[in-house]
Amino acid sequence: MTKTAWVFPGQGSQATGMGIDLLDIPGAKDRFAEAETILGWSVTEICQSDAENLSRTLYTQPCLYVVETILADLIRERGHQPDLVAGHSLGEYIALYVAGVFDWAVGLHLVKRRAELMDSVSGGMMAALMNFDREQLDAVIAQTPDVVLANDNSPAQVVISGTPDAVQAVMSQVKAKRAIPLKVSGAFHSHLIAPAATEFQEILESVEFQPANVPVVSNVEPIPTVDAENLKQRLIKQMTGSVRWREISLLLPTVAIEKVVEIGPGNVLTGLIKRTSPGLSLENIRNAAELPD
Repeated sequence: MTKTAWVFPGQGSQATGMGIDLLDIPGAKDRFAEAETILGWSVTEICQSDAENLSRTLYTQPCLYVVETILADLIRERGHQPDLVAGHSLGEYIALYVAGVFDWAVGLHLVKRRAELMDSVSGGMMAALMNFDREQLDAVIAQTPDVVLANDNSPAQVVISGTPDAVQAVMSQVKAKRAIPLKVSGAFHSHLIAPAATEFQEILESVEFQPANVPVVSNVEPIPTVDAENLKQRLIKQMTGSVRWREISLLLPTVAIEKVVEIGPGNVLTGLIKRTSPGLSLENIRNAAELPD
């Protein structure tokens, strides 16, 4: 049997119209209805609205959670199971749900509150850098207060996060082929959103986590584990911690993973993994048409 990892994308992968083709599947339709009861708004309406509305953190995160968990459940209903799971930022919540750490409604309640808290953050900035000198980047970040490496996505792509002045200072000093400010409300995955993270920690600590039924690789500590308390502590650190996706990609072949299936809209994660660990077989399941037989 081919050892397979399932990976789940986070904010930035959303696409207008995502999940709408799932409405023809009875079980999926019920899930969308259940989500509307929990959220107080319709995921399908938001997914069909304009891109600006869908890309607002408040809506993006719950929409991705609902669409990706439905896809994952439909794949499991067809007899497929992962040997390992991981998710990028918000995607880690889908990975934990798929691993049986908490049930679906609990996960959606957590994501709803996380999205509300992160949407309320303001004053920070994030920017993506492509094709840069990593030693130079590390040195400039070390010398610049109030900016951190938020997403270490691949050897050639990172996201920095911090105050606008600090992020602009790094962008002006580091030679990169491309440097793009991101459309987000705050400095996510940095110490600057610590008040929101502290409030969210209280919510996370009140939720009972179960031991995972498949190993989970967390963003802040890319070492597979099934331990419930360990997974909770890692998730508590995640909102202000760095997303270490490059290390997750490097880990996969070392734990005998041969195939990676990205479940959710877009192909961001398979693209990053291809550049970091090129020997792996890659597959994308973005919609109903791509579901396995």
